[in-house]
Amino acid sequence: MTTDVAAAAALTLYLAGLVVAFGARSCIHRRRTGSTGFRGLSGAPGSAEWWGATLFAAALVLGAAGPALVLTGTTTPIAMPPAVQWAGLAVAIAGFAGVLAAQAGMGSSWRIGVDTTERTGLVTSGMFAVVRNPIFTAMLTALLGLTLLVPTGVTAAALVCLLLAVEIQVRLVEEPYLIHAHGYAYASYSERVGRFLPGLGRLTHNR
Repeated sequence: MTTDVAAAAALTLYLAGLVVAFGARSCIHRRRTGSTGFRGLSGAPGSAEWWGATLFAAALVLGAAGPALVLTGTTTPIAMPPAVQWAGLAVAIAGFAGVLAAQAGMGSSWRIGVDTTERTGLVTSGMFAVVRNPIFTAMLTALLGLTLLVPTGVTAAALVCLLLAVEIQVRLVEEPYLIHAHGYAYASYSERVGRFLPGLGRLTHNR
């Protein structure tokens, strides 16, 4: 696979993934529930919400910038064997497919961001029976695949920013909200099921 073909494939897949995962999903959610599901990623400057949102936005921009810079000849990716590039493409496709499947699995509880005044249903079935945050796991998988497909400092930075963003968002924003909103149900669930990978990141609660 040539450099330009790899970069074009990465950029096309990435942009298509964003459109479907955020734009199309929000439209579908609005038709079904009357709400886009978008609650925003904000917070006071320096807060956990703010850092999570800032790093997430940086990851989105850098994810597109990496292959775009290669296509314009601004940067050159690290040379990789074709097998690694094809593996990266397969991983990226699987990751984006996982994002869509996990979003669909949330049903009416799907949200972007947290509104502490809301009480949505706790989803623990399907992919959520394997890990508590399959959408974020799938997003990281997709970006890892794109980094293997177009290995540059920019795509690697996108992956790091996304990893930091989801760690902050999940540990410091979403988990405290969920334990407050769902109490024993989430406590029991989080003790059984890993955070991003099966069996890893299970919580311990004082009863």
